[in-house]
Amino acid sequence: MKVEIRPEAYDPWVEIGAYQAALPAGSYGASAVFVGTMRDFNEGDDVESMLLEHYPGMTEQQLEELAQNSLKYHGLIDVMVLHRVGEVRPNDPIVVVAAWSAHRKAAFDACREMMENLKSVATFWKKEQLKEGVRWVEKNTAG
Repeated sequence: MKVEIRPEAYDPWVEIGAYQAALPAGSYGASAVFVGTMRDFNEGDDVESMLLEHYPGMTEQQLEELAQNSLKYHGLIDVMVLHRVGEVRPNDPIVVVAAWSAHRKAAFDACREMMENLKSVATFWKKEQLKEGVRWVEKNTAG
């Protein structure tokens, strides 16, 4: 299991490939991946950048619990959750959620469930930089 919060940019596909390459050969039959990137719009406004903040220690623990629960409930082989903090710009990757399992149903279900739970449970704050100033994001978009 890999769960990390990162202040620096990363390439999600390199991260996924490297992690998957370290899994035992033949140990999984399916993988499902979600990569979330920053949009350049929200609530009808153009967004130039966004500052992502978290509660150090608590947020990591929340993500680890989500991953552990998914491993157990769905009978997964492994999971990965990576999340950015700090300043992000449009098209920058923000979050990666990946699940490996014996069969596709468990991988798909677990990946979606982890992402939806992350958006509703994990403690992150978002401040958008607009042309007209800044604003805090009050709610996440619906899944």
